[in-house]
Amino acid sequence: QVQLVESGGGLVQAGGSLRLSCAASGGTFSTYVMGWFRQVPGKEREYVASIRWNGASIFYADYADSVKGRFTISRDNAKNTVYLQMNSLKPEDTAVYYCAAAKSPRTRWQMSAYEYWGQGTQVTVSA
Repeated sequence: QVQLVESGGGLVQAGGSLRLSCAASGGTFSTYVMGWFRQVPGKEREYVASIRWNGASIFYADYADSVKGRFTISRDNAKNTVYLQMNSLKPEDTAVYYCAAAKSPRTRWQMSAYEYWGQGTQVTVSA
């Protein structure tokens, strides 16, 4: 019953920045682990980042090696929204980016651990 809607994708030059948003509705947002995945044609969906809440304002973030130091995941529980700030973008970051929600994932990097998914937003990085 959770609905996720991504936004913020677009076309950007290499080295530029974008901020993706994922608005959630229909569930208790603060209880879910939220993740970002990406997928390009001909490749499997790839884990990007995830975040979980473990206190009033305590968040624990995890990143794929390919985006560490460049991407930042955050969440605003009051707005039921998770963000992915993407800096120093590279052409290889081009993909459809998907937001996902998991109640109690065994592992945060597996697509199968997430129960709910958005429809994706396209990010294109030109050289």
